[in-house]
Amino acid sequence: MTDSALVADLYDCSDPEGRAAGLDAAAAAIGAGKLVLLPTDTVYGVAADAFTPAAVTGLLAAKNRGRAMPVPVLIGEASTLGGLVVNLPPVANDLAQAFWPGGLTLVLEHAPSLAWDLGDAQGTVAVRLPDDDLARDLLRRTGPLAVSSANRSGRPAATTAQEAVDQLGTHAAVVLDGGPRSAATPSTIVDCTGPVPRVLRVGVLTVDELRGVVPEIED
Repeated sequence: MTDSALVADLYDCSDPEGRAAGLDAAAAAIGAGKLVLLPTDTVYGVAADAFTPAAVTGLLAAKNRGRAMPVPVLIGEASTLGGLVVNLPPVANDLAQAFWPGGLTLVLEHAPSLAWDLGDAQGTVAVRLPDDDLARDLLRRTGPLAVSSANRSGRPAATTAQEAVDQLGTHAAVVLDGGPRSAATPSTIVDCTGPVPRVLRVGVLTVDELRGVVPEIED
């Protein structure tokens, strides 16, 4: 752990002891309804317990972001997806098998029994399995997390822990420093709630890559 003027606890996760202590602290913070800054395989993110509405509200407030842009959910294992959605369309399953873990976010109808409030999502949830060991280690401890890029709305995404701290450090209880991210490119988002999957945002995966798995996908 190192001191920071802006946050209570910042952990250097390149060190095994720091990583272990950071994961313990981050899991405890999430359990207490607080926010955590952490690396993903794309950019740094700000995370809250997906099933604690007040924590998600705090995440949106920290980013100065309205409910019209619901917060995506990260999971630690692909098998978790089945418990979050009403049904898993074959095309979504094919895309997940091809590109998870990685930079693919799938929009699906979530199970109505789930006690969460991620914003005005109209019964849907955007789910991703990140290709980052540190993030997945935390997710395995906490369960699904609501995670958005660690930046104020309208500002560049954070590619280092320090950039994340500079923007959202005063709102977070714990920061996990996993080193710099190589690029500020976000995930590619595919809506699988309709009869034909549709690309909502092109990110690290191109439309051609997606069509290599699901030829009928629309952009």
